[in-house]
Amino acid sequence: MISTNIIHRLDPAVNDFLIDQHKIALASKIHPMAERGRPRNFDRAQALRKAMEVFWSKGYEGASLTDLTAAMGINSPSLYGAFGSKEGLFREAVQLYRDTDGAASRRALTDADTARDAVQGMLLAAADRFTAPGAPPGCLIVLGAPSGADNHDGVGAFLGDNRREMQGRILARLTAGAAAGELPANADLKNLAAFYTTILHGMSIQARDGASRKTCLLYTSPSPRDS
Repeated sequence: MISTNIIHRLDPAVNDFLIDQHKIALASKIHPMAERGRPRNFDRAQALRKAMEVFWSKGYEGASLTDLTAAMGINSPSLYGAFGSKEGLFREAVQLYRDTDGAASRRALTDADTARDAVQGMLLAAADRFTAPGAPPGCLIVLGAPSGADNHDGVGAFLGDNRREMQGRILARLTAGAAAGELPANADLKNLAAFYTTILHGMSIQARDGASRKTCLLYTSPSPRDS
């Protein structure tokens, strides 16, 4: 058993984790069979949605287990039982974001008739999403955790993979446009994809810093280099 005196002297991020482990250990001593085999008495999908909103608002490091369990309406043993760990919960929250709130920009890349319209639609959807009333500003995948964050290399790499995947989608759409004759034959498609990815990331950061939808829309016209 870990002494609570030691726990309180640790780094806050480690502190939250160890306190929860301490509570779980105590609970298992008092009710050794209480959690094992107990039917889940909460809506997992709804709890995951609440967790996504906390991570979106506070980032991975800023979201404490207390923040998460309070928003989800569950206790720590239930969180670990359903999601395995904080990182496991975060990964599922990011996938939910991709499938719901963050999906419009991806859809725009495939729904538009031309590469130009696809890129513009992607940026318009991002401006709407990043500044939507009632939702955290910016993009969870861009702002969720810095790459190479101390003690969270796996989380940073996971988000980096997601960002690169989006850049790959942009490149694929530009490549299809070039093949259809919509872009100049000598267009540097990789640089264009990197350019638009940078625009997306910048819009997210600006929205987090308080930029309005009107401000974000300034970035939604495709560059003259692709026309």
